[in-house]
Amino acid sequence: MGINNIVSFFGVFIIAGFAWLCSSNRRIINWRVVLWGIGIQLIFGLFIFVVPAGTKVFLFVNKIVVVVLDSATAGTKFLFGRLALPPGTTNEAGETSLGHILAFQSLPTIIFFAALMGALYYLKVMPLLIRGFSYVFTKLMRISGAESLCASSNIFVGVESALVIRPHLQEMTISELTTILSAGMGTIASTVFAIYVFFLQKQLPTIAGHLMSASILSAPASVLMAKLIVPETDKPKTLGIDVKPYYEREDNLIMAIINGAESGLKLLFGIITLLIAFLGILALLDLVLGWLGGYVNNLFSLNFEWSLKSLLGYIFYPFTLVIGVPTSDAFEIAKVIGERTVVTELVSYQHLSQLMAGGVVLNPRSAVLATYALCGFAHIASLAIFVGGTGALAPERLKDLARVGFRALLAATLACLQVAAVAGTFFTSGSILLGR
Repeated sequence: MGINNIVSFFGVFIIAGFAWLCSSNRRIINWRVVLWGIGIQLIFGLFIFVVPAGTKVFLFVNKIVVVVLDSATAGTKFLFGRLALPPGTTNEAGETSLGHILAFQSLPTIIFFAALMGALYYLKVMPLLIRGFSYVFTKLMRISGAESLCASSNIFVGVESALVIRPHLQEMTISELTTILSAGMGTIASTVFAIYVFFLQKQLPTIAGHLMSASILSAPASVLMAKLIVPETDKPKTLGIDVKPYYEREDNLIMAIINGAESGLKLLFGIITLLIAFLGILALLDLVLGWLGGYVNNLFSLNFEWSLKSLLGYIFYPFTLVIGVPTSDAFEIAKVIGERTVVTELVSYQHLSQLMAGGVVLNPRSAVLATYALCGFAHIASLAIFVGGTGALAPERLKDLARVGFRALLAATLACLQVAAVAGTFFTSGSILLGR
């Protein structure tokens, strides 16, 4: 274990301490949530990174996901031909790829995974997995069964996770609502899982396993951060109670697949819309910042890069050091993590891939920790989606959801950083989890 591992270990607690400083009531600390929230992460990290059996499970999961992803691209290759071929590949007809085209190579896999999730829900596989994680969180951290169930659901799905606790939303406390939003934004959905794998698989062959472990770690981390920032001051109706997931089962397997695919199509168009809008606005904002910054540079003889990405990089730079990223890569990684708050994690993962391919990020540790830190929907667009989506299920709670929205976003961001610190505690440059 090197100095960076030690830094990461202390970073786990420093990030938790920062969340406490941002608390709405610093006099209330649920130590059971704190100890088990951190403990679950450290135990899981130890199992995956250090224990031989855990490492084998990690590599097996990575292999399974890669096989499933190969199947996911069959439909896109049939429909779009050369446009769907990943860079540097050739199809059976001898046609070569036209280069990386996000809209035809990565995004369409959302439809496949949404259909797959629909099938797994119908077959009762997903409800069983969700209840298993929920039981562990409820009993160990002593939180309400409803928020535990929602947090567990977010390991696998996105904004639709609120559906599993729909009957409980009206009676949930402010702290519970914060936890729901935090867990939603602090994790990723399986429907977009494939996109990140496509971005980084060439540079990091075991990326699928890392994303899966990050998604699991993010659930208890999100609960911990939410409870530190907005501690529980009331008594939840389902405190310590094992709650069954609520969902409407389809009539048959075919209908489950069809409706899942249709939901994936809606999600696909939603992501495309957000990317077009936010990237355009970001480009315009950078032009304005560059224009104004040019005058400041001339006035004070500075050589500062005026862009939103750079400004966010300076804000996140201390956190990047705290999670254990080597100083040689810290600022570049900080910019990638920082920009996620405004341009979504999808763009940040793409930029991370470009930094690795271009030799800008040279340390494998930096890339792995960035992968964990980016593994969450912790951005402005997602905040609007989760507040609006959850509010649609319980309109009378929309005002409360909006009130705690930005605190939940802060909790989700810190949860992602803490997960990266946990990974950094156990990860070494010689780890076989690099896949090289």
